[in-house]
Amino acid sequence: MTVRVKRIYEPVGADDGLRVLVDRVWPQRISRYDARIDLWEREVAPSLELRRWFGHAPERWPEFARRYRAELKASQALETLRRLTRQAPVTLLHGARDPARNHALVLRAVLDARTRRKEASAP
Repeated sequence: MTVRVKRIYEPVGADDGLRVLVDRVWPQRISRYDARIDLWEREVAPSLELRRWFGHAPERWPEFARRYRAELKASQALETLRRLTRQAPVTLLHGARDPARNHALVLRAVLDARTRRKEASAP
């Protein structure tokens, strides 16, 4: 499984595989044509309430990541992404400015952890 994380404003790469936008709202300053997304999974994005609470404040990052993981546990869209990552490389696209603290990183970690658990339990 290959899951990459990229800002939607970065150029499309030959190794991006399936490009999945994981933001609830469309990012500013980019057209749908230029984004070149294959799928828009709004439902795996953090809730609007959680996004507003976080406000990209670095000191809230650990708690944001914890709360977002809790939201993901209840998400059916996560299953869709998990299936896709088993079939081909996937690039999770986001519009956040901070490359070290954004929800796509948490999402990738959740996808990676579940894949490792399934592989470990396989005969």
